Amino acid sequence: MSKTKILIISLMGFFILAQCSTEKKKSPSVKKVIQQKQPIEQPKEEEEVAPKEDFIVLNDENAIPFFFEYQKENLEDKVRISTRFGNIDIKLYHNTPYHRSNFIYLTKRGYFNNTTFHRVVPGFIIQGGNSDRRETSRKRGEIGKYLLPPDTRKGHKHHRGVISMPSSEIENPYKLASPYEFFIVQQSPGAYHLDGSYTIFGEVIKGMNVVDEINKQTIDDRETPLTNIFMEVSILK
Repeated sequence: MSKTKILIISLMGFFILAQCSTEKKKSPSVKKVIQQKQPIEQPKEEEEVAPKEDFIVLNDENAIPFFFEYQKENLEDKVRISTRFGNIDIKLYHNTPYHRSNFIYLTKRGYFNNTTFHRVVPGFIIQGGNSDRRETSRKRGEIGKYLLPPDTRKGHKHHRGVISMPSSEIENPYKLASPYEFFIVQQSPGAYHLDGSYTIFGEVIKGMNVVDEINKQTIDDRETPLTNIFMEVSILK
């Protein structure tokens, strides 16, 4: 074999070894770049899990006994309904104990949050406590399905600004009330044709201008506001 061929073969061997060495050096460095581009996961802080309370599921048999006991220890009687138009402060009547304690209970359970004023009748009422969100349906399922008996013997009148409880959608001769909904009378001086049929359990003490503003919103032919009017309800000390 000539010296020239030997030299060529030697040079080819050298280039092959050099290329292999280069390939090996590239692999780790490419992998390293990829690892650097991946977000570094920060250690998660331990979330403090609140102890889960055991709530009974309410129904027509246990609701009244439950609220009879509940109203003795839960004496709060002022709530705030917060909307994008402002706040509506309401004082609840102690002489309608089941309806007051029902409203306080639902407020503490967070039921009303993210529900809406879903019915507006111009010059008459605004009605709230419902929505078409799955969250609302889920909350109702967790709290229970029950109705409250009317309590119209206290002499309260449907003056402008009172909060009252509508009867259930189900036709019932005793006007049993839907516990999840309420309406506020906007009509002046009042909607007295409702007296004796629906339970008045409180009154607006601040924020009737907000009630008036909600009552002016554009509605469709089902008396539903064209733009959702969400609410948050909290206890006032």
